[in-house]
Amino acid sequence: MNIRLVGNLLGKLLLLEAALMAPSFIVSLACAGTDRMAFFVTIALLGCVGGVLNLTARPGVHDLRAREAFIVVSAGWILLSAFGALPFCISGAIPDYVDAFFETVSGFTTTGASILPQVETLPRGVIFWRSFTHWIGGMGVLVLTLAITPKVTGRTSHLMRAESPGPELSRLVPRMGETAKILYLIYVALTLANIVALLLAGLPAYDACIHAFGTAGTGGFSSRNLSVGAYESAAVDGITTVFMLMFGLNFAFYFHVLTAGIRKAARNEEVIAYLCIVGVAILAVTLNILPLFDGKFFQSLRYASFQVASVVSTTGYFTTDFNAWPQLSRAILVGLMLMGSCAGSTAGGVKTIRVLLLCKNVRRQVKNTFMPRRVSLVKLDGKTVEEGTLSQVGLFFFAYIGLLLVATVFVSADGFSLTTNFTAVLSAISNVGPCFGDEIGVLGNYGVYGAPSKLMLSFCMLAGRLEIFPMLVLLSPSAWGLHRAGKARVKART
Repeated sequence: MNIRLVGNLLGKLLLLEAALMAPSFIVSLACAGTDRMAFFVTIALLGCVGGVLNLTARPGVHDLRAREAFIVVSAGWILLSAFGALPFCISGAIPDYVDAFFETVSGFTTTGASILPQVETLPRGVIFWRSFTHWIGGMGVLVLTLAITPKVTGRTSHLMRAESPGPELSRLVPRMGETAKILYLIYVALTLANIVALLLAGLPAYDACIHAFGTAGTGGFSSRNLSVGAYESAAVDGITTVFMLMFGLNFAFYFHVLTAGIRKAARNEEVIAYLCIVGVAILAVTLNILPLFDGKFFQSLRYASFQVASVVSTTGYFTTDFNAWPQLSRAILVGLMLMGSCAGSTAGGVKTIRVLLLCKNVRRQVKNTFMPRRVSLVKLDGKTVEEGTLSQVGLFFFAYIGLLLVATVFVSADGFSLTTNFTAVLSAISNVGPCFGDEIGVLGNYGVYGAPSKLMLSFCMLAGRLEIFPMLVLLSPSAWGLHRAGKARVKART
């Protein structure tokens, strides 16, 4: 493995994090907050460590193989979270480092799960950084690295493939660096549109930025204890609902809308399935919770559409305690937590395209049972899906469910109910944030869990954001070449 190249790229990531922390430092200075020194020290430390790695780990070979790419992605996200937690600790906002690490991982992975019982008492710079981590992690910090320095390596597609959500990598243009730039231009444009819309709805500039960051990254951290529900504004609810659904769409869809037109782009089967599922879920939940709102259809529709959009996009904002809703509505929301939104979006979950391919493959297998001689193919958007892709989708789903079950058993040692533990882990892997259960629920927080469970949930959040396998690669001895060293030692002894 090319350790020098890995170190060089990790150094660039830390330097980039130092630059991205500067806006939060400026906010703390402008507000004369007690967190000013915390950001200054962290930025200086990031600059020193990142600079040393970048200067001393000069790669002799620039060809980045898949193994190095997966290690850079997984180790990079852990390092970003480890350093990103320092402002919380140094400022005293979150004194315990494990709690601060959990909060930062939740931010970067756009999960939105929090250990904080109170948010509004925190320094404004810390609140800004807490939400800005959503925006950074939404599109992916390594995608941003490629957009800024597209000539970092000879095979940048490995980095994009390791970090981009979905079964396949969408290359919009031949050059991967240009693809990254296009994705970020769309991301920035939609974020600015969201900020402007919230300003027009009456939100202060600071609050508009905070909630736009959370919506764009589909994260869910808010500057208010009651999340978006604190504003009690139908306009804010409606704007946030629309943008949560928009950020749940594949960003390649927007590119195709601009280049090929809305009619051609709208033929995308994943987009059609996503919008149909959302529409049916909104209608079902609206009718199910109608008695809770005294039969007022439009009020029920307002809360149902917001919560369905929040859960399916894995944003995690809330306007009401949906933990108290009827069982049918809660079951629908749990199903949406598992599915998530489209591949190539900022959302988490299994992804609509994988669910669609799994259903198509099951249908094919059912047909083959009574027509074994018939050659049937799985097609998506009129194109045949390769068997290797279908196999990868099945393997991903198996790994996803396997991690969900193992982690649920692990965190159950803390003694909470099965509903709480299962939905907490599902929420972490799907990067949703809120969960069901009396112990935590929508209005609770993850601070009730012990340190081992928080670390397990942090691993689940990272695994969910990075599509499981980069984190597993990091734990594999073969990825580091250790199996070869072990074989060499055994051979030397014999």
